Amino acid sequence: MKRFFGFLIISVFFMVSCQSNGNREKAMSFKSDVEFLRKHKDVIVLTDEKDLAKVAIVTDWQGRVMTSTAGGDDGLSFGWLNRELIASGDKQPHINVFGGEDRFWLGPEGGQFSIFFKKGDPFDLEHWFVPAAIDWDLFDVISVAKNSAVFTKKMHLKNYSDTEFDLEVKREIKLLPTDQISEFIGIRPDSAVKMVGYTSVNSIKNTGQKVWKKESGLLSIWILGMFNPSPKTTVIIPYKPGSESELGPVVNDAYFGKVPAGRLVVKDDVLFFRGDGKYRSKIGLSPLRCKPVFGSYDADNHVLTLVQFNFPEGETDYVNSMWELQDKPYSGDVVNSYNDGPAEPGAKPLGPFYELETSSPAAQLQPQETLTHIHRTIHLTGDEAALDKIAQKTLGVSLNEIKTAFK
Repeated sequence: MKRFFGFLIISVFFMVSCQSNGNREKAMSFKSDVEFLRKHKDVIVLTDEKDLAKVAIVTDWQGRVMTSTAGGDDGLSFGWLNRELIASGDKQPHINVFGGEDRFWLGPEGGQFSIFFKKGDPFDLEHWFVPAAIDWDLFDVISVAKNSAVFTKKMHLKNYSDTEFDLEVKREIKLLPTDQISEFIGIRPDSAVKMVGYTSVNSIKNTGQKVWKKESGLLSIWILGMFNPSPKTTVIIPYKPGSESELGPVVNDAYFGKVPAGRLVVKDDVLFFRGDGKYRSKIGLSPLRCKPVFGSYDADNHVLTLVQFNFPEGETDYVNSMWELQDKPYSGDVVNSYNDGPAEPGAKPLGPFYELETSSPAAQLQPQETLTHIHRTIHLTGDEAALDKIAQKTLGVSLNEIKTAFK
């Protein structure tokens, strides 16, 4: 069965002999992660006025948010880091999985409009390469303030059909004040709840002379977040209910073969997916099913994570990344969640980690026209009674429903 390469990252890492045992036997503090990163790269740290909410960014990796915390230097660090690869300083030929909880990518991965395969090459691991511009190229720093940073990058890409793209990427990371977080989630958290929230505003501008057309291939903005798993982490994705004849399947759960029932539970208007880093699996929702918010809950550490994104009303063209010549190149997913695990029995996982991902619509752009995709990440920690109110307000489910979803 042909699959997305983004869902075969582990196989590539094994293939290039760069296995990582990125397991964290103990939860890392933000300070520990930042100190580690600074041994290898320059790090920008955004912080609030109380010096509690913090975000760490590495410019060399596309202005990537590597991790964040709601508790200051000694607070829990939320992003997954591939410490072994980072410390090695080695550059891998196919992909460099550094980790990080908000990284910039572009789609599609596969198909006749892929930017990961050259024209005529077979759709296999040997011929798959992440474009350097979204893998290990550094972005230019435009500005840095206490609570924001702006980056740009000019790119030239060619897809499988030999369509060339000249574009400029602009990426702004903004740390959110607590009152703005309350506004975005629609509820003011209890004073005992610690929180950190940030928005990445990602734009691509057609700087070439030609219109980007569907028949010759389009690009999309793809933001992926990698987080530390726990035995009791559950991903929660609300969805639009309705008949499959009208809206299509509720969830695409066959990226690695069908997800076992004990790892995916689909209810009337919400689904639950394990984020424990113990079983490799991936799910996705189409534009007819998804809503502009989803998240996860780590019951071991009492961490509620929310992801929000702009979701243009009525837009249904999202790039398809299947590894094949496609009949429907614009029938892709809007949101995805990946759970890491061993590629085969007895093998080491890549992380482990779990991912929360969003994509923009396919970008049909005139010269000098811009598409913007907003991806917002919010972490809240504290008393479960207080977190329960937030979960019900934002995700439509109680913490008890989340914690008992697989029982």
